[in-house]
Amino acid sequence: MKISSLDAYQIYDSRGNPTIEVQLRLSNGVTGNGLVPSGASTGQFEAHELRDGDVENFRGKSVNQAVEHVQGEIARALVGRDVLDQADLDQRMIALDGTTNKGRLGANAILGVSLAAASAAAACQGVPLFESLGCGKGSLLPLPEVQIIGGGAHANWRTDIQDFMVIATGAQTYSEALKMTFDVYHAAGDLLREQGKYCGLADEGGYWPEFETNEKVLDFMLEAIESAGYSPGEEVCLSLDIAASDLYNAATQTYDLRLEGRRCDSSEFVDLMIEWCHRYPIVSLEDPAADVDWDSWQRIYESLGKKVQIVGDDLFTTAVERIRQGMERRAANSVLIKVNQIGTVTETIDAIRMTQEAGWLPVVSARSGETEDAFISHLAVATNAGQLKVGAFARSERMAKWNECLRIERALGSQARFEGAQIYQRIFTD
Repeated sequence: MKISSLDAYQIYDSRGNPTIEVQLRLSNGVTGNGLVPSGASTGQFEAHELRDGDVENFRGKSVNQAVEHVQGEIARALVGRDVLDQADLDQRMIALDGTTNKGRLGANAILGVSLAAASAAAACQGVPLFESLGCGKGSLLPLPEVQIIGGGAHANWRTDIQDFMVIATGAQTYSEALKMTFDVYHAAGDLLREQGKYCGLADEGGYWPEFETNEKVLDFMLEAIESAGYSPGEEVCLSLDIAASDLYNAATQTYDLRLEGRRCDSSEFVDLMIEWCHRYPIVSLEDPAADVDWDSWQRIYESLGKKVQIVGDDLFTTAVERIRQGMERRAANSVLIKVNQIGTVTETIDAIRMTQEAGWLPVVSARSGETEDAFISHLAVATNAGQLKVGAFARSERMAKWNECLRIERALGSQARFEGAQIYQRIFTD
């Protein structure tokens, strides 16, 4: 169970950009690997992803320094340690780094080791990763949140809104949720082709849009759901990731909608978010205000918090201190969980547990720059998070996560649970 060696090397994510993979070897010969994702729309409070910055080498995105830190300082600190003590390993790396955002060694270096340790711990115990991570208590299959149209920073700003998604609220099983998602995704593709609006795929596999306004995308989403044979608001609902921090102009304290040539002050933007949730069957609303605009978050929650899941991503960045602040301010009722926002497995699970203990809902999420690793599928089940946001129903780095949940469903057998949309009742009722 002791760590005998650590190695790291540069690989590539789903956008073809460099990232880091770590291999951890135990004294008994068992190995574990950790592949680190990367975001495009990143919050200012996220842990720091260390890149080399040499514009002549991979356009400044190489990760040689992070690799060296794994092979050097981190290896010297962890070799000989017990791989089963994840909290100890993670805390040692945090202390070794010595910064508040893991900026010295790099959150990508630290996370790669943390993920590799979790993988090796499961392998040496001879159990699935979800069982090891959850100490045998995880059995809840997640409700998928799936992108149909990609926009914002993921699609060169063809829309202002980053993700137009669907949630199969009428599904009774995980497998049925995937079937319904398949139907809507492909119905949307057929309609785009028929209407001459098909322009390819965005970063996360959703369709690259060609629309004149953001609301026309929302109208199209309803059309796609109906074309697939489902009832919007009953069997399939909408979910939006506004990524409002990307729209926020700090100098003018306004939200700029580029597609429509429109500038809103905070009050007008909040009114727009509330209006959309009244006009469309939106069950989940992510980052509807900027990460510094607490007043807008509070107003949105006061208006919508008992009928819409209000998800903080850039606002919370998977950090317990920021989540606690959001709870004190009554700013949301859900937290997006991204392992590379915080940088270790232990801190990620702590954020999930804190969210759940407060009666809020965690949403385990991938990043736009993903790898073929399916760690987050296991994390979602291990922690009984109940929701998983991966991207679209396309591209192998996305499908790897959905497929892994199918394998977990088979492994759990009769112990597998699926609450589906019932999970929202935890926040929609007092």
